[in-house]
Amino acid sequence: MKIGLLLLCSSAASLWAQAVVPPTVTMTVDLPPETVVASVDGNKITMGDLQAVLKTLPQQAQQQALQDPRKFVEQYVMLRRLYELAEKDKLDQRTPYKEALAYSRMQVLFQAEINERYNAIPVTPEEQQKFYEANKDRYTQANVKVIYIPFSATPPPSDPKAKKVLNEAEAKAKVEGLLKQIGAGADFVKLVKEHSEDPTSAAKDGDFGTIRKSDRIPDSIKSVIFALKPGEVSAPLRQPNGFYLFRVEQLTEESYDKVKDSIFAELKNQRLMEWMNALQKGINIKVENETFFTPKTVPLRLPPPPK
Repeated sequence: MKIGLLLLCSSAASLWAQAVVPPTVTMTVDLPPETVVASVDGNKITMGDLQAVLKTLPQQAQQQALQDPRKFVEQYVMLRRLYELAEKDKLDQRTPYKEALAYSRMQVLFQAEINERYNAIPVTPEEQQKFYEANKDRYTQANVKVIYIPFSATPPPSDPKAKKVLNEAEAKAKVEGLLKQIGAGADFVKLVKEHSEDPTSAAKDGDFGTIRKSDRIPDSIKSVIFALKPGEVSAPLRQPNGFYLFRVEQLTEESYDKVKDSIFAELKNQRLMEWMNALQKGINIKVENETFFTPKTVPLRLPPPPK
């Protein structure tokens, strides 16, 4: 059976912007740490041994391990066996393994220091509440319906049996005509069903979902949506492949209780970044050899042609 050892290889040095410690996943089976779960050649493997290994893994690898505990134990045993062989062969004293071990140690301690700093950063409930009150605008959310009219810069040749693909001018004229009908009292949902070409929202009477100001959607869309009052319809909004008409159904505010955990993490992350930026500014690198720091052009080496 092929053993996927990469599951147990943890990448330690994260980017600073991603330095928040993920929550540790624990074994779903509630057994005391001293419980022996398996043995190999008379050597016992306890629940505590596996839990200790699990805590060192990235969150995705933790989840994979929990989905298949037997394979996780197999991988752990294989890793330990190879480790013992490497020590017996004194590979830890040979280049490049000796240097790789030293660098890995730096990485682990680098992440450990970040973890400890992050965990030690105090954030009080009063600070969380103050942040929420000062940034309420971020927690405004809009329930939106949409009509989408696509266009193509190069419409295919007309097929009498197929639906006509509009060019940009035709799509613009159509969406402007729909807006006039809405202004004259036409039912928005009826027009969605008859004309909108976004199948996902059209199947739900035009529901585009709940949009938050913090969502990662184009600012051009968010600025239009949050400029509307409930019941208002936007002017046609051009995007690269079509025009949108948005109608805001409802504007609400997420409650403090719903977002306080994300505020807690954001404040911690913000203060961690401030500490790391200050630390970096205190590092003074003196260049001793300019040659090393001169950008070099690496020649492009193409693979040989197939024979």
